[in-house]
Amino acid sequence: MTLLLHKGAEPATIEQLAMIPLPQETRSYKPVAHHDLANMLSSMAANLLPEFTLDSTQFGLARDGQKMFGVHTFKNGDSALGLSIGFRNSYDRSLSIGIATGSSVFVCDNLCLSGDLTVLRKHTTNVLDDINGLALSAIYKSRSAFNQIKADAEVMKQIPMTDDEAYRMLGLIYGRGIINPRMIPVVKKEWLDPSHDAFEERNLWSFYNAVTESLKSSPPQSIMERHLAVHKQLMEPYRVVA
Repeated sequence: MTLLLHKGAEPATIEQLAMIPLPQETRSYKPVAHHDLANMLSSMAANLLPEFTLDSTQFGLARDGQKMFGVHTFKNGDSALGLSIGFRNSYDRSLSIGIATGSSVFVCDNLCLSGDLTVLRKHTTNVLDDINGLALSAIYKSRSAFNQIKADAEVMKQIPMTDDEAYRMLGLIYGRGIINPRMIPVVKKEWLDPSHDAFEERNLWSFYNAVTESLKSSPPQSIMERHLAVHKQLMEPYRVVA
């Protein structure tokens, strides 16, 4: 299963990322290779998070490789959640390099992101001078983001939800631009007939995963923002500090 199924976006391997030609550098523009960013983050995480092991990596490419979105997921023990580091990059100057941290649900590959999107840098001349320190900061924060989502998941499991409550929330997240019209039938289907037994209970956690299932169709330029927005929208009234 891939995190990017949007029309025009395709899954890719790290080897395929390396084959995409890097744009020409100019006086004001310094491209960063997709595969270099992915490898740097996985290496940093391995050093900074010794209690976690890399479980999976997924990449999505759009516009002939000009946009890239990736997720490294790390496992720790028998938890149903894994620590995730999501990241994005572009070669067409449409996206700044960005990182967001949180977790993935192993049963369905749903991505849960919490907090803020760390925009590392625009692709300006000094980007390589800054990227290491800013990436280190983001990875240091990943442990707390993971722990927060674990706590949030336990809270959501304790909040019952009726069909009518789910439909009202569905209208709210659509009205606030978190999901688009094409995602509404996916959320409704996953709520009424979950693809995974783990989400059959009628609670906020099951609804959350119905929504994040629909977000797999988001384009690279908005997927992280959408995940952050839905987590904030659903958890804000119930947030506990881990």
